Amino acid sequence: MLRAALLALALCLSANVNAQLPEKAKPKPPAAKPQPQVRPAWAELTADQQMILAPLKADWESLDPDRRRKWIGIAKRYSKMTVQEQDRVQRRMQAWAKLSPEQRRAARENYRRIVKVPPEKRDKLREAWAEYQSLPPQERQNLVPPPPGEKKRR
Repeated sequence: MLRAALLALALCLSANVNAQLPEKAKPKPPAAKPQPQVRPAWAELTADQQMILAPLKADWESLDPDRRRKWIGIAKRYSKMTVQEQDRVQRRMQAWAKLSPEQRRAARENYRRIVKVPPEKRDKLREAWAEYQSLPPQERQNLVPPPPGEKKRR
């Protein structure tokens, strides 16, 4: 009992002493390590690169260096692309920018899986995907499996 009382008194005294110390004498909590600046920052991109990569502006600062290099490489090739290719790049970039981080992770994982598929099977997947894309929206919706525990409605 005496030991507990002494411990409580010691804690109170140390808290009281710490509260009475001048600001400079108080121990400072460890500072969070500053995150290194990932380059290039959005402001460091050329005006052309910013225009081409505009759909990614909101996410640019959170992209890792490899992703930034990838997008900068696309921006460098952009002027050599046909108008149709440029439109396609813009549409895909806009769609990518709208995805949540979880959806992006899933898309990257799907890509990694598909790359491992033999080329002949990939061709069959492309054909099946083209066939699916040609269906009217209502028919596509009918093909979507219901969430677990729900019965499919028709």
